[in-house]
Amino acid sequence: MSSNDPNGLLLVVSGPSGVGKTTIVHRMQQQLGGHFSVSATTRPRSDEEQDGVDYYFVTPGEFDRMQRGGEFLEWAEVFGRHAYGTPRRPVEQALERGELIILDIDVQGARQVRQAMPSAFMVFILPPDEEELMRRLQARGRDDQEAIERRFGEAQHEIRQATEVKLYDAFVINDDLERAVEETCRVVNNRWQQSSESTPPSR
Repeated sequence: MSSNDPNGLLLVVSGPSGVGKTTIVHRMQQQLGGHFSVSATTRPRSDEEQDGVDYYFVTPGEFDRMQRGGEFLEWAEVFGRHAYGTPRRPVEQALERGELIILDIDVQGARQVRQAMPSAFMVFILPPDEEELMRRLQARGRDDQEAIERRFGEAQHEIRQATEVKLYDAFVINDDLERAVEETCRVVNNRWQQSSESTPPSR
């Protein structure tokens, strides 16, 4: 079976920090099923993490070999230190089983996935407006003001990237969490039904 004609659905979800993306995606997963793709990384494993569950922990040399061998759907270096990538084969296997598999990645990664798997369904989560996004970043209480300003600038850039190119199939505005979860479930469920003769399982 071609990876461009899956029975399952490869779902890519992107959105800036503070938009509520993680909450929406986990709520959607609870309703529709499916699972997150496990990324490979060169960063060290912490005591709490399990290899193959949280990440595939690999050496820089092994990561480089995988990258040069075309084994990643997408990959990136973060802050010039550690590399992260989405292994292609587990995604293809999940699609062959008719499953929903979810990638939570940025716009740069989404571009790579679109080239590798044009049939992927891509959703971008938007804030109601910039003022609300800034309020949410401040309300998290995780960062000092300088870090908040930096995250806000990065979010503005990511939103511009996402909205100016024809990359994403759907945009969901998180102005109300319950409504945003319902809309995300609806657009994903509709696409999944279109790409497969079977009806996605509900929970």
